[in-house]
Amino acid sequence: MWTICQWTPPSVPSVLATARTFTLDGISARPVRVEVDVHRGLPNFTIVGLPDAAVREARERVRAAIVNCGFEFPLRRIVVNLAPASLRKAGPGMDLAIAAALLSASEQLEWEGLAKVALVGELALDGSTRPIHGALAMAEQARESGAEAIVLPAENGSEAALAEGIGVVPVEALGQLLSLAAGDWSPPRPGPLPLLPSVPPGAPDLADLRGQPHLRHALEVAAAGGHSLLMVGPPGAGKSLAAGRLPSILPPLSAAEALEVARIASACGRLGPGLPGGRPFRAPHHTISAAGLVGGGQPIRAGEVTLAHRGVLFLDELCEFRRDALEALRAPLESGEVSIARVGGQRSLPCRFMLVAASNPCPCGRGEADPDCTCTPYEVQRYGGKLSGALADRIDVLAAVRQPSAAEIGGSLGEPSAAVRERVCAARERQEQRLGPGRCNAEMTPAEGRACPLSDQAAALLADLYARQRLSGRAHDRALRLAQTLTDLAGASEIGEEQMAQALQMRRRDHG
Repeated sequence: MWTICQWTPPSVPSVLATARTFTLDGISARPVRVEVDVHRGLPNFTIVGLPDAAVREARERVRAAIVNCGFEFPLRRIVVNLAPASLRKAGPGMDLAIAAALLSASEQLEWEGLAKVALVGELALDGSTRPIHGALAMAEQARESGAEAIVLPAENGSEAALAEGIGVVPVEALGQLLSLAAGDWSPPRPGPLPLLPSVPPGAPDLADLRGQPHLRHALEVAAAGGHSLLMVGPPGAGKSLAAGRLPSILPPLSAAEALEVARIASACGRLGPGLPGGRPFRAPHHTISAAGLVGGGQPIRAGEVTLAHRGVLFLDELCEFRRDALEALRAPLESGEVSIARVGGQRSLPCRFMLVAASNPCPCGRGEADPDCTCTPYEVQRYGGKLSGALADRIDVLAAVRQPSAAEIGGSLGEPSAAVRERVCAARERQEQRLGPGRCNAEMTPAEGRACPLSDQAAALLADLYARQRLSGRAHDRALRLAQTLTDLAGASEIGEEQMAQALQMRRRDHG
């Protein structure tokens, strides 16, 4: 016969405590529930739930911080579970939550409101807190998940204060949690990061570009509509100088765009002392890999296209880049986001940027039309083959850059950036009234582009060239977008024949 026995709990039961925290997944914060179980057994400290090396090493940081802050580290069997277990956890930002839950489980921290707050931060061995990446994204996620406040290192306080609708509690050491739990101490909410100027003092000015009227016009058109631009010319003609001054004629970031840029910079550890007011400018070296350019890795990290979100990505010496890296730009240029698939799922990173590229006409840089050019036709073809037709079709403006004369270089300064920026901002305002806040002509859908008002002469010119030169459907739509930008700069109500002819001319790969 079976005998039914009643289970008797151990004399010293295990104690369970939980805390909220977050881990970075790309540029987004994912909620993590820290569960700490302290029970009888040989002293051991285990962290489970797909932790990376930095999370596993939290055992030693938390142990030293607890002891050095005057607490007693429990000499029992400790298991820390990071839920959900299927999500990979990365970075040292969970130290503070693990320590708080461990102190609560060992009955050294009595905090009734622990379940209502989120805790993020790295701990030093003496118990002081160190700043982390992604504090802004974590504060926003804490608000979305229903937390009343977020406790984080003091150095991240101003950054987290950019997220409205949630309390921000900056702490400098682990020991301050006792006063916070007892209600004896309540730090004031820190002020948010200040807004930096869109054009910092001493920034490069477009007036430094002397002569080059065609190049200056191409820069203005590209900036006005957010179009991609390719400059082809000999070395030293001013291509890199012009690209470096493009941010000075772009409109300032709106409040929503500045938060987007700050969120990305924070997650990548690149946020400065203030909220960015100017647009990002990224110029990676031509040896960069495809993953470095568009993002990837495990865990997923943002690439240069995401760091250039709402700004400029400048590729100098375009034909020196790897072919696979350049081809990886095709989808992001169309969709404005990068989709990265990994075993754990698919992640999308924003990348609405202006592509600006510069290239020599051939390996020696002189060009086939120059009698001193020593490149063979095969070398020229192989050099230019890095830029595929599919990628070239996605570039709206192609500018042939000539070597300036001695008189132009020694002449007077060109038009300053401030004057050009006024015209660019006026054109952008017309586009936002037509398309919506934050949108420009380069982001128009095919349906929106074909709905642009055209004169009969402009429509006939586009149809004739589409038939004779066998333009692709993409080239047809991009010519319409470019013509609309020229129309916005002119302040006209419909695309005329002049704007359409100029747009088609600026898209030609063989014009000079």
